[in-house]
Formats: sequence, structure tokens, C-alpha cells
Amino acid sequence: MKLDQIENNAILKLTVDFSLQIIDYCEKLEVDRKYILARQLLKSETSIGANSFEAQNCEQR
Repeated sequence: MKLDQIENNAILKLTVDFSLQIIDYCEKLEVDRKYILARQLLKSETSIGANSFEAQNCEQR
């Protein structure tokens, strides 16, 4: 997906911004040695992003 498509779509823009915030937070959790929580949070967050991108590119409406 192109960058201009993300900037023109509010849902995708919010998803990308949220993803970046979660990545920063997971890095802080790893510094505090909360590895399992950081890994689980990162996996669940990437699922949100993947689902929103998939919903925007569906074949049928």
C-alpha cells in the first residue's frame, strides 16, 4: 500500500500511528525486562494493523 493511500484514509493513518506508539512502548517494556508481555502486545497490535489493511483492500463490498 502506498504512503499517499495511508495519509488519505483516516483508519489506516490511526492504525499506523497506533502501531508506532505500541512499538515504542514495547521497547520500554523490554528495557524493564518484561519480554513476554512486550512480545504478546506486539503480536496483538500487528494483528490489528493487518486486519485493517485487509479490510481496506477487500474484493467484495
